[in-house]
Amino acid sequence: MDPQLLSIHYSDPIWITIALICGLVVKNLGLPPLVGFLIAGFILNALGAQGGGFLGVLADLGITLLLFSIGLKLKLKSLIKPEVWAVATLHMAVVTALLAWLVLLLSYTALPLITDLNIETALMIGFAMSFSSTVFAVKVLDERGMGSALHGRVSIGVLVVQDIAAVIFIAVSMGKMPSLWTLALVTLIPLRFVFFKILDKVGHGELLVLFGITMALVGADVFELVGIKEDVGALVFGMMLARHPKSNELAKELLRFKDLFLVGFFLSVGMTAMPGLAEILIALLFILFLPVKVAIYFGLFSLFCLRSSSAWRSSLTLANYSEFGLIVGAIAVSSGWLPNEWLGVLAVALSFSFLISSPVISVRDRLYARWRPKLRRLERKSRVEGEENLDLKHIKAIVFGMGRMGVAAYDALERNYSGTIVGVDLDQEKATRLTRMGRDVLPGDVTNPDFWIRAPELHHGLEWVLLTLPVHEANVNSVLRLKEMGYSGRIAVTAKYQDEEEELKALGVDHTFNIYTVAGLGFASELKNFVEK
Repeated sequence: MDPQLLSIHYSDPIWITIALICGLVVKNLGLPPLVGFLIAGFILNALGAQGGGFLGVLADLGITLLLFSIGLKLKLKSLIKPEVWAVATLHMAVVTALLAWLVLLLSYTALPLITDLNIETALMIGFAMSFSSTVFAVKVLDERGMGSALHGRVSIGVLVVQDIAAVIFIAVSMGKMPSLWTLALVTLIPLRFVFFKILDKVGHGELLVLFGITMALVGADVFELVGIKEDVGALVFGMMLARHPKSNELAKELLRFKDLFLVGFFLSVGMTAMPGLAEILIALLFILFLPVKVAIYFGLFSLFCLRSSSAWRSSLTLANYSEFGLIVGAIAVSSGWLPNEWLGVLAVALSFSFLISSPVISVRDRLYARWRPKLRRLERKSRVEGEENLDLKHIKAIVFGMGRMGVAAYDALERNYSGTIVGVDLDQEKATRLTRMGRDVLPGDVTNPDFWIRAPELHHGLEWVLLTLPVHEANVNSVLRLKEMGYSGRIAVTAKYQDEEEELKALGVDHTFNIYTVAGLGFASELKNFVEK
């Protein structure tokens, strides 16, 4: 990353204020705030505003921390699974070929910017539009607490493979080959244990945050020094720490800073280029191709043995165009392969895809419920690990979310439900670890419409369902899935705030636990027992 003096221009606070207002408006409309930030960028673009150095630094830091956070949650073995690398590779090849063919057909029309394009340029456009947005997908998964779910892990894995392909393309197209010093990166392998020791010592406060930011920036600079794109360095340094017990805590601590810095990125996307009527028209043609892109994803995920519900969720998470398309487009423009107006086309297509994807994702389960019979026809009989059928007809109590609260609830209920209680967690590795410790824990996602299809007899004798998922929206969606399945037993859910408790009770939840209040009561109870002794 280029060293530079970070200074705030007088206009930067105005741009950020406009982004805040737009974010609040779209949030009240039920859309993610990032859509508002994009709209703010287009408004500023229309007014003739230009992003300053401050916004650029925010955007760069946001992307660096984003990729570092992805690395913290990414296990290398997840990339070698066929449903990840094979789907990513085949999808890029098919979409690139189809879009190149479409662009070549349109080149025979009178559409501006498309006439007289050759096959090499058409393939480059198709390649740029074959990616899905890492920023958008990770943001959506984080907001819904689905990063550890099967469809979340698969989606992130596909995005990482795509990002690697983009980095290779950028390096080759710019003629920037890695130096011989790249071989020295193998020394990072033993240094991993040094980083682990430091992470053990930094504690849980501001030093933990500073350590994470330092690691992300150092990783970016080290890789740039040897001729590899800095974003790859941030990703690799995150992956080096992924197996540390505090990696999840570090990712959560960095989330607030990452979100702040990404405001600059989304503002910058909207302010990239001023699109005209021709650019908007061509971008809309790419938007019409999005359903085809989603259908190809769904077909490939189904081919590689994902259940239709997981394939559907993964496909819609990836139903957009990518910020890497802008990077590829910028390289093509600077090399003289495309006119400058194509940056406007790519920016509009990217932004419109975000605007369309956000509301579709919010109703994806309802759409799946409507089309389930047709979509399930594409399912294969074999299943990937984590989606096998479950025999849970003997279960009377189930705990969804096996974090600290979930484990405590499981242990408390096991006294009365020994042999008839099971825990379910999104994280497959956590489920395996807890099972080795003597608890009956399975990987699964209660918000998935097809979870109950995996265990069709589960809800017949079920008496208690405890929901201790860390994200409120995930708990709400789980309650809705239970009601849709006709479950009439008792439901208890954890919450953090009073308004969350009220929303849950309005949905028919029997009991809510405010984790802050319960923690205080538990401490007071233990203190009372200690004093009485």
